[in-house]
Amino acid sequence: MTHTITVIPGDGIGAEVIPAAVAALEALDLPLAFQYAEAGFGTFERGGEALPADTIVACAASDAVLFGATSSPMTRVPGYRSPILALRRQFDLYANLRPALGVGIDLLVVRENTEGLYSGRERLEDGGATAIAERVITARASERIARIACEQARQRRGRLAVVHKANVLKETCGLFRRAALDVAAGYPDLAVDELLVDAAAMWLARDPGRFDVIVTTNLFGDILSDLAAGMAGGLGLAASANVGGGRPALFEPVHGSAPDIAGQGTADPRAAILSAALLLDHLGCAAEGERLRRAAYATPHTGDAGTTAQAIIARI
Repeated sequence: MTHTITVIPGDGIGAEVIPAAVAALEALDLPLAFQYAEAGFGTFERGGEALPADTIVACAASDAVLFGATSSPMTRVPGYRSPILALRRQFDLYANLRPALGVGIDLLVVRENTEGLYSGRERLEDGGATAIAERVITARASERIARIACEQARQRRGRLAVVHKANVLKETCGLFRRAALDVAAGYPDLAVDELLVDAAAMWLARDPGRFDVIVTTNLFGDILSDLAAGMAGGLGLAASANVGGGRPALFEPVHGSAPDIAGQGTADPRAAILSAALLLDHLGCAAEGERLRRAAYATPHTGDAGTTAQAIIARI
């Protein structure tokens, strides 16, 4: 059976690291068919749409999407919406899985991907002197992300940490906490702990080995997963999977478009290649995914995207 992969390099260094990931996948000689599509801020500047309709159609017909990076401006641009956020919502990719593996650290952050402070509900009041963001937490989203986290913990070392700030955010984090712990109660084989997010950050920095799977809300997961990535070797090794109840799943390096080094050829392709390994795991090609993962972790970044990718392919 041939699996169709939609490849979206996107902005900045996405155009440098995603071809390296595709080359690594091709080196495994698997039945994969690649098709290319456009998305990103550059696409928006050229045609007025960050996520063209034909890209959505291509993704919908795929088994998986390999996404590079998108450049999101720091200030509001009329008509622009982040294509990665739009793709997550379009295909209900509610779980963001971010592994971190390195010396003294081997954990997985399971981040809720559709709501929280990233729900897009922001407004200005008082003539622009007051900015308000609404944090949206629902029982449904909290329950399903907790269930994914419990299943992931079962496949790993059987330990789950529910991370929240319910002592201050009593309604939103309180709802998340109750829903997550209720779901976890249905997994008596797991060792379940809960931590406030600030304590979790401290323990991540002090003793990351205490963690196996962390489940948390959108913003907290975004921050904690980058902290874990820094302790595992940096964003050059930070891969992620966006999964939901169906297809396609989407896989992307965490590092973003890195405009400061884009076009120089120095970007580290290993995060994109490790994202491709997660893609293979998702497609049921776990042995090949592990081969790719081992080759990427065993290969130091040379400072040149192309030669690093070639060294990884040689190991494969």
